[in-house]
Amino acid sequence: MNFSFSDYASRGRNLLYNRLMPGSKRLSSLMLYATDRCDSGCKHCLIWAKRPTTVLSYESIVGIMGSDCIHPSTAVGLEGGEFLLHPEADRILAWFSEHHRNYDLFSNGLKPGALITAVRDYRPRRLYISLDGDQDTYLHMRGKDGYEGVIEVIRELRGVLPVFVMFTLSPYNDFGDLAHVARVCKESGAFLRVGIYDNIPFFDTIESGPASAFGQYKNDDILTFSKAKELQAKKEESPAVRPVNDYTRLIPEEMHEFGENLDYIRLYRNWVEGRLRLGCHSILDSAVVLPDGDVPICQHLPTRLGNIHRQSLDEVFNSPESNRLQRHHSQHCNQCWVSYHRKYDIVLYRTFEKYFGRWATSKLLGYYKWDTDDRTSYAEASG
Repeated sequence: MNFSFSDYASRGRNLLYNRLMPGSKRLSSLMLYATDRCDSGCKHCLIWAKRPTTVLSYESIVGIMGSDCIHPSTAVGLEGGEFLLHPEADRILAWFSEHHRNYDLFSNGLKPGALITAVRDYRPRRLYISLDGDQDTYLHMRGKDGYEGVIEVIRELRGVLPVFVMFTLSPYNDFGDLAHVARVCKESGAFLRVGIYDNIPFFDTIESGPASAFGQYKNDDILTFSKAKELQAKKEESPAVRPVNDYTRLIPEEMHEFGENLDYIRLYRNWVEGRLRLGCHSILDSAVVLPDGDVPICQHLPTRLGNIHRQSLDEVFNSPESNRLQRHHSQHCNQCWVSYHRKYDIVLYRTFEKYFGRWATSKLLGYYKWDTDDRTSYAEASG
């Protein structure tokens, strides 16, 4: 999710509360991957080839929302797969529109009419819709000719709610595609949310993110279902990490208008090359629930805190064992660059450093560094 100033202020209050009350932590963000059903054919996510498919039922979702760790300011994301393919999608959206208005809807936009109707009927707080390049790149990367449908959704819902266009920088597209999508956002008044391809277990990713260069496989053949199943079955070990392409000078000029994304992209190479280290504080106030009810510690690691079909979300998220795992990984894990986690951590560390200095920040948040020399400031590392 993208965060406004009020979102960060709310998370700052939660950070203090959760530090003081680790056994009853409150969630700032909850992602409900309500189904793994998907009608796309993406190369950077093979969830669409999963069989059999799984859904998180309406009753389970309502039960989750009754947890003590959820409060009115908790931002809930409804995602998939393609959320609108959930057999109870309308019933779930209706519940949220009445009982928890602070929710966001995520979609690939392949059914533009249904999506526009759902947004107008149920009024989520924000809409996140995927667009990973121009029409040709979209077709080759996502396997479906959905570009015009996404543009239609952006056009029709402009002014109805904030529309966030999700762009995933990956081996299957490049900075030219990012520039194109940034221009689409600027011309349409949409917001831009950039993520960088990562090996997330739930998405059945194949290529190693850190070991691949952006655009390395751009416009390769469209991925068929049989080929996707073959890749899923192989699940070969990722190759040794090699440096990503020297892309700093290739970052589109348009990105200077989207500051949060610019920081995230600029610092990626430092992380890939082992020069950057940040604690992962987002896992202390964020949770993910998968279609089968599993609650992983984060979006990147396979470690599970529990399952909501066997325990309540409060028990899963705030048990002594979960607290131990969260504290350990918060201080010692630096294994991913998933935007859901790392954008928050970047803002957290740079803000503390700005107002309290490096020494106080390291005492409050733990050891960190932006570059090889751990005396390098954020401004120097991202400049």
